[in-house]
Amino acid sequence: MRYRSMRWWSVANFVSNAGTWMQLTVQNLLVLQITGSATATGLSMSVQAAPALLMSLVGGAAVDRWPRKLTASVSQALLGAVAFTTTVLVATGGLDLTVLMVLAAVTGIIATVDGPACALLGNDLVPPQDVPSAIGVGSLVHSAGRLAGAALGGVTVGFLGTAAAYAANGVSFLFVAAVIPFLRPAYGALRQTAPGRPTDPAQATPAHAVPVQAVPAPSGPAPVGENMTVRQGLAYFMKRPRLVALAGITGVSAVFGRNYHLTLAVLVTGPLAGGAGAFGTVSTVLAVGGIIGAVLGARLRRPSVRLVGTLAAAGALLQAVAGFSPSLAVLLVLVLPMAVVESVSDTAGTTVLQTDPPAHLRGRVLGVWGSISTAWGLGGPPALGLLMELAGARGALVGGGLIVAGSIGAGFLLRRRGAAVPVVLRKEALVPVQPVLQTAA
Repeated sequence: MRYRSMRWWSVANFVSNAGTWMQLTVQNLLVLQITGSATATGLSMSVQAAPALLMSLVGGAAVDRWPRKLTASVSQALLGAVAFTTTVLVATGGLDLTVLMVLAAVTGIIATVDGPACALLGNDLVPPQDVPSAIGVGSLVHSAGRLAGAALGGVTVGFLGTAAAYAANGVSFLFVAAVIPFLRPAYGALRQTAPGRPTDPAQATPAHAVPVQAVPAPSGPAPVGENMTVRQGLAYFMKRPRLVALAGITGVSAVFGRNYHLTLAVLVTGPLAGGAGAFGTVSTVLAVGGIIGAVLGARLRRPSVRLVGTLAAAGALLQAVAGFSPSLAVLLVLVLPMAVVESVSDTAGTTVLQTDPPAHLRGRVLGVWGSISTAWGLGGPPALGLLMELAGARGALVGGGLIVAGSIGAGFLLRRRGAAVPVVLRKEALVPVQPVLQTAA
């Protein structure tokens, strides 16, 4: 936070996240008001998420090819235009389910470019050694914006109506778009504005080094030998065991854990006999834990996939214990450390994801990740819902937590066994070689 541009970017991100969560808070209510159908509400969420399943690959390639600040500014302005269009339609009564679905799909398409562009832009504002801390700040801002946006959403709808929430979200996007042109990378952050032309002689890098941000000029070609293809990002991702392992850890956690808006809601309102207010308290504690975890995660300088997995397994075991909670008070005591541990795990995983690839591939790697995480998001709730039907809310929390912890533990054992085999073979291969070398000597 000692970098001026990072401070401005954090403020802009907080405003944007608060506006987004304000809109999300009222969007489900709007769909219910239009259709009266819970199924239609779920469908609207799926329609907005679905474009990322395939389009994220293209969006990530676009982020690698286009100037990052311009890309983020334009995508934020377009998202603001969609929000203002929705505002007008809601205010005039011209919004029906079909139009809402189209606007949701358009938002999802724009987000496939906006997500990786904004994520990587924040990393460019600090020197390479401070990128993990910048990612932690981003996670903190996201959690704080979610907490503030959800609260403001209810207040805004109560006093000003649904259209006002969409208008506030549109203003938040325009605020971010207005801030971006004034952002400057910190001294020591390596970057290029055109192929082969460092912006500062003091920041020039050797031929073998990879700059933190290597983007072509607005009208210039891609760097020599770099076609910016989607296939390159996908191939890099699949050939990196640590990224594949990270995807597995995050995937099993996303499907059988983390869906607390579903599992904890059923547990609180069912076996624990609480109401909406009780679940609101649980949600607040989860958000506070996420903020604390983001602060702790920002202190990790070089997190590993093993650390991500260990923390995810610990959070899953806490989830399993939470499934046995006899009262709301006990649940709240368990939810806080559970949220903290999982937030640190998420922050560490994001750091690995955004710093492992070379700079010219980071947008495409994030695009691959966007497609994978969307598949989890679309497939996780139905799978978890089936588990809840079979085992109930407590069974889903306990069983899901054990599945996550067991899967991660099995992965660690397989990795250790696979790493040990080559060492043994190499030692055996050296035995007959040594006498031959001694004889020749």
